[in-house]
Amino acid sequence: MSSTALAKLLGEWDRCRWIWNECCARSTKAHRDEEKCGPARLDKMLTEARSSLVWLREGSSVPQQQCIRDFGKSRAKALKDINARLPMRQRAGMPKCKKKDKADPSLNYTRRGFRINDGKLRLAGGIALTVVWSRELPVDPTSVRVYRDSLGHWYASFVVPTEVQPLPETGNVLGIDWGVKETATTTSDAHDLPHAEHGKQAAAKLAHHQRMMARRKPPKGKAASKGYRAAQKLTAKLHKKVALQRQDTARKWAKAVNRDFDQIAVEDFRPKFLAKSTMARKAADAAISATKRELISMARKHRRIVHLVHPAHTTMDCAQCGARTKHALPLSERTYACTACGAISPRDKNSARVMLVRAGLNPAGADRARPDGPPVRRRREPGIPLH
Repeated sequence: MSSTALAKLLGEWDRCRWIWNECCARSTKAHRDEEKCGPARLDKMLTEARSSLVWLREGSSVPQQQCIRDFGKSRAKALKDINARLPMRQRAGMPKCKKKDKADPSLNYTRRGFRINDGKLRLAGGIALTVVWSRELPVDPTSVRVYRDSLGHWYASFVVPTEVQPLPETGNVLGIDWGVKETATTTSDAHDLPHAEHGKQAAAKLAHHQRMMARRKPPKGKAASKGYRAAQKLTAKLHKKVALQRQDTARKWAKAVNRDFDQIAVEDFRPKFLAKSTMARKAADAAISATKRELISMARKHRRIVHLVHPAHTTMDCAQCGARTKHALPLSERTYACTACGAISPRDKNSARVMLVRAGLNPAGADRARPDGPPVRRRREPGIPLH
């Protein structure tokens, strides 16, 4: 990126950040008054500000208007959660001011604010960017987001219609139970996902970089030194490497699962409670939420059906007879023994088969066997492709 384009992008970000902070200030004064903080009122505020401030008028109106749209969506979601009286930990927080030295630039452009000519991305305001394309765009994009990550790398994310790539039917079904020792335990031994431990492998190097940051931390109120910023960049680079490793592992596993199975019963597991347990570090390294998100995204792409199963009592039910134990099993007990029918199986494997039973699938059809029961009725649940 040329120095001229970089200066213009940062200038646009300064204007958008000022608009966002102004919206936050007005929202604080009128917390629940939609007439004073609605999109129409904020658009009027932007028009008045652009007419009076030459500095603001020098930038394009497209990213500034999109900044107001993004603020309106964030505020509406937060107010909806407040009105629904959700617990604090489940609420979307109200939009907060963005500080110059902490917030990473992010600019949104709609179709009228950009064009692609000769492989270059030309943004409104005379900004020309040379893009290193990861792949060709299937159709013309409807919008683009230009942003900078924590390492100082700039990216352009284009929005295009979803391209569905149906895979041939196999007639197989799969049940998935999430865990910590193994990230995913399935009814098929060949498709179990072991704990990759990417974070554990990088822990020693990460601790070294963090000690460097601690030694070079500037006093309060003083600017950070060059050495501190270098150590901070090394830490961010290692964090990003681990995140990409987890994403790559999850995508490869999700691709294999969707290739070999038509219907997938997944535990709708939300591992927030693990953050307060002794397994917090290992659970975070397992990246269960990211793996489940990649699985559902891949299923939509390849027209597979995903059943999200409620996780309550899945470790207490028997997959053979459906009986439930009187007491919850301790985590140290890894074998499930049913007192009603006498079935004995590994605890996580039994839970994976319970997913199939609760989803209405035939457990006998798991592990690459065609189910013999009637066709399964598709239910409209979150995460299920509707194509």
